[in-house]
Amino acid sequence: MAGEGARPTTVAEHYANHLASVYEWMAGGSETAFAQGAADVAAHLGRTRHAVDLGAGFGMHAIPLARAGARVLALDESELLLASLARNGAGLPVQALHADLTGFARHLSERPDLILCMGDTLTHLASPEQVRQLLHDAAQALAPGGTFLATFRDYRRLPEREARFIPVRSDDHRILSCFLEELPAHVRVHDVLHERAGDGWHMRVSSYLKLRLDPDHVSTWIADAGLRGAIGPGPRGMLRLHASAPG
Repeated sequence: MAGEGARPTTVAEHYANHLASVYEWMAGGSETAFAQGAADVAAHLGRTRHAVDLGAGFGMHAIPLARAGARVLALDESELLLASLARNGAGLPVQALHADLTGFARHLSERPDLILCMGDTLTHLASPEQVRQLLHDAAQALAPGGTFLATFRDYRRLPEREARFIPVRSDDHRILSCFLEELPAHVRVHDVLHERAGDGWHMRVSSYLKLRLDPDHVSTWIADAGLRGAIGPGPRGMLRLHASAPG
């Protein structure tokens, strides 16, 4: 296996060439995902005027917010997922933008009262410094009393031995699993996709790096950014970061 110093596949490359085409299926289908997304942001439905969704994908959280009346700016680096979001959000107040989420502030025309960074998106960033800077930028961008909401996985201690082979989803025509490889500052996630074609099963494998964020460090960065917040248990085995701007 390649070491951490080898040139890894970027997150954008991994999604463009491997994961984006099956991402809605992986999430159980769009409406199942929208129901989960609505539960994730239930406290903000009907109360949010303007939201920014960083790493919005096909709209798991942006669509429920827009259905509840919010105007949503949705950023992602996957053109395929954004095309799905545009289809899912037809007629809704969602602006889908192909952009690097770390530069989200330059696309704002007003201060949002909610900024989201859901799924495991924070660990997709290039470095802990980028995460720290994103929290700072969110604090500066939020309207007074606004909320920054994120989820991320705790990779400080990985599963051991065979538990590092994780089934994700399967049906009669497709099987997705992943393998977690421990590196000093990252976890290398190997996504293994089997798909049935006319002449049998075909396998495709791609891997990319995720940060091994320390929740204690993230809590410090929240406070340093001027936000009041906490990190606790979240949905689907992730941690949930909930922080508020003064005002």
